[in-house]
Amino acid sequence: MPADRIRTTCNRDCPDACGILATVEDGRVVRVQGDPDHPVTRGFLCERTNRDYPARLYDPERLRSPLLRRAGGFVPIDWEEALDRVAERMLTIRAESGGAAIFRYRCGGSLGVLKAVTDAFFDRFGPVSVKGGDICSGAGEAAQELDFGAAEANDLFELRNAAAIVVWGRNLFTSAVHQIPLVREARARGARVALIDLVRHRGADLADLFLQPNPGSDAFLALALSRRLLDRGAWHPDAGAWCAGLEEHRRLVASRTAEDWLAPTGLPAAALDELAGFFAAGPAAEPVSILLGWGLQRRANGGAAVRAIDALAAVTGQIGVAGAGVSFYCGRRSAFTLDFVGPVEPPRRLLEPLLAEELDTAGDPPVRMVWIDAANPVAMLPGSARLAAALRRREFVVVVDSFLTDTAQCADLVLPCATMLEEDDLCGAYGHHWLGLQRAVVPPPEGVRTDLEIVRGLARRVGLAEEFDHPVEEWQRRALSRVAAAGASLAELRARGAVRNPEAERVVFAGRRFRTADGRARLLKEAPSAIPATDEEWPLYLTAVSTPSSQGSQAVFQRRPGPPEARVHPSAAGGLGDGARARVVSPHGELEVVLRHDDRLHPRILRMDKGGWRSAGRAANALIAPRATDLGGGACYYDERVNLVPPAGPDPELPV
Repeated sequence: MPADRIRTTCNRDCPDACGILATVEDGRVVRVQGDPDHPVTRGFLCERTNRDYPARLYDPERLRSPLLRRAGGFVPIDWEEALDRVAERMLTIRAESGGAAIFRYRCGGSLGVLKAVTDAFFDRFGPVSVKGGDICSGAGEAAQELDFGAAEANDLFELRNAAAIVVWGRNLFTSAVHQIPLVREARARGARVALIDLVRHRGADLADLFLQPNPGSDAFLALALSRRLLDRGAWHPDAGAWCAGLEEHRRLVASRTAEDWLAPTGLPAAALDELAGFFAAGPAAEPVSILLGWGLQRRANGGAAVRAIDALAAVTGQIGVAGAGVSFYCGRRSAFTLDFVGPVEPPRRLLEPLLAEELDTAGDPPVRMVWIDAANPVAMLPGSARLAAALRRREFVVVVDSFLTDTAQCADLVLPCATMLEEDDLCGAYGHHWLGLQRAVVPPPEGVRTDLEIVRGLARRVGLAEEFDHPVEEWQRRALSRVAAAGASLAELRARGAVRNPEAERVVFAGRRFRTADGRARLLKEAPSAIPATDEEWPLYLTAVSTPSSQGSQAVFQRRPGPPEARVHPSAAGGLGDGARARVVSPHGELEVVLRHDDRLHPRILRMDKGGWRSAGRAANALIAPRATDLGGGACYYDERVNLVPPAGPDPELPV
């Protein structure tokens, strides 16, 4: 049988939402590659999808039937019994305690738009308790909504109009690979590029200037830069026309010298002067585009850091014009009509970064049942052990997943679900403005169901069949109803694979008109707080970051037993050799690791891969205390202080 090549879209938690060509032979996906006709993907995919995704479909550990906990272990049951059990328990708990006693949790395991149908189901059944805050981008989005009235960005291709690009805490080679060609194009035309990061990664090869400030000092660097530009008369003379609170912000910036603001960063004044050279004075200033990463706002002062950078762009006029702006997040769902979700106010919200405590302390009524889909919170949230224990204390926990993850191991019932190559959906992106069609290029394996099929099965059992028993095409057309007539219909997506959001502006906040009540930007007025300082007992900040080879906890190596790697600058190794066994110790636990020396790292950080499974002894999050950011209910992943110590027993020789 000849191979088929089917066009679809990646729904994984990444800004690029790539166009995919999947090659199918004899009913199996044998290859995935980038769609050459997709304007952003341009024929190439990231390593974690291009190399590994077909193997994920056919992984022997993939679940192929519902699993019920019985006598301390799991036994397979059929779907009818599984859904009957869920429906019976949901109806009983609602009757006895109300919808608030049921907590539904969804995160970024899939960014398919139609995952919102499950939201709608729980709204209509309850409403039930849901999460508040956002561990991924909560502080940054809240900051930009406060500053500009929306977290939104210029068209990706506006980078071609930039005279300078400041990549602030973003590793393009790991988390935004399709921006790399555009940065290279801009640089070839004469644009200067600066990289600000804790790691001298491959992105430094694209940069004319590399700065490595101290961890958690981004807000202070932005304020130091603003002060230097203020002293040089490089604030835009008309900034008051589009900035509310300009004088209060000016007083804040002027309250310390540039050198005093700079001191927490550990950078020399010459580095600040070089960075200031990227920002010219006056209304004729050449455009500067700032590409913000997601890590810098995952700190106690993360919202303030983004607000300080936003204010820097606003007072220098580097926003609302072609080629300039602060790019943190594109509204990936803004084109879609999701009126089937709400408006329903949930009975309560449990703050995501503090989820274990919130589950245990919620009362009147207590949380009796938990439903988790598109998420592996035990691996991905801070305080892994406490969250696992909190889940096990619930009466009934249902986890929808393809594998027996750390979270699924805490469940009473596990429902096996389809992957992105086995279900139909729609996708937006948070790194650009193209909408994509997700297709089922192969059917799910026998015994596996899509999320929509699971919702339909439950709806029939709880009296909501009429509202939810609809084919996927109907949900897709409903979600596209507002933009269909403007060229983003389901037919257009089927024909082209990707269509630009017709409502998205190419230059966001054009003319420097913002989406605030009075159309002006709101500026930071108070000095940011410092993150907890390192000391002799806790000399390093644990920094578990994305990798080119794993998508959160969705990687085979993340669930394999054995010590994970930890990397430190050689000066921070405490005499432990490269390749030695060691322990990473925090006030909340410890983890055995294989140590690697890496002189690209800031000497105050200990770098690990994020997404390691707790059950395999690889979860960096098990060492992190649950804490919330200053804005948006984000998680303070990168403020945890740790120490690196010798192993408890003999140190076996390991291959380098």
